[in-house]
Amino acid sequence: MGRYFLERVGAALPTLFLLTFVCFLLTTAARGDPAREALRQGGQEPTEEAVEAYRQQLGLNDPLPIRYGRWLVGLTQGDLGKSFLTARTVSEVLGERIVPTLWLGLTSFAVTSVVGVGLGVLFGLRAGSRFDEIGRAISLLLAAVPSFWLALLLVTFVSEKARLLPVAGYGGLQYLVLPVVALSCGPAAGLMRITRSAVIEVWRQDYVRTARAKGLVQQIVVLRHALPNALLPVVTLLGLRFGQLLAGAIVIESIFSWPGMGTALIQAISGRDLPVIGAYVLLAGVAFILVNLLTDLSYALLDPRVRLGAREGSRL
Repeated sequence: MGRYFLERVGAALPTLFLLTFVCFLLTTAARGDPAREALRQGGQEPTEEAVEAYRQQLGLNDPLPIRYGRWLVGLTQGDLGKSFLTARTVSEVLGERIVPTLWLGLTSFAVTSVVGVGLGVLFGLRAGSRFDEIGRAISLLLAAVPSFWLALLLVTFVSEKARLLPVAGYGGLQYLVLPVVALSCGPAAGLMRITRSAVIEVWRQDYVRTARAKGLVQQIVVLRHALPNALLPVVTLLGLRFGQLLAGAIVIESIFSWPGMGTALIQAISGRDLPVIGAYVLLAGVAFILVNLLTDLSYALLDPRVRLGAREGSRL
């Protein structure tokens, strides 16, 4: 297991390095002059002298390799640069918003996993029944509905007309319900369909039939024999769904006025605040790499053949 872990980490390091280089290029390849835009956003006249002084202050006139090296050194020290618009450090701009984003993202991911896998197992065990047909129809509808459109429906009918939950804001659980529902319904529906198909396939295998023929309780057969093998494709999809949740959170945070990194990203895009944009892409990419690393490790825990295959491949 230790060798397999080191191999997965080693495979992730080149991707991480490429991610840092791409994020740095994003801050330099965008159209427009960030110094001129920052002066304009600050209410100053972007004269040539003022623009040149501001570019010199931010180090924008240095050669690309020097700027990339300085950016990497600062990155190892937690320095993500300074915002072009506010002159604050990017770490401060995103640091004060990372907790709401994590709260929303992790809650949505947990709801997606529990609801998607749980309903998928139930529908898979009752495949072909009326209950299964209704569930498939509802899941297909939810999977086809964009998260932002579902969010607008929830705002209109649940908040404005029924007045059951607040329409926007950040605070207790009542503010979290609607964003989580809007963000997790689509991914949970897709996960449920994949889990259902995997359970149906595993349920027909000989070893599951043998366990059932021995008279074992159905819950034991599902938990010990069917579910561990059915989770292999599900775990793969969970890693991809995490990236989908990160992308959808940007729009959902704006709709519900959620003070997370998504709203900061939209403000940075509108103002061409390139350091904030690059830092957000970097943080989202690192989170996605870590989740996929955990996904690979989950393979080894669920299926010992993955560890054995990696060990035999290293011997060859």
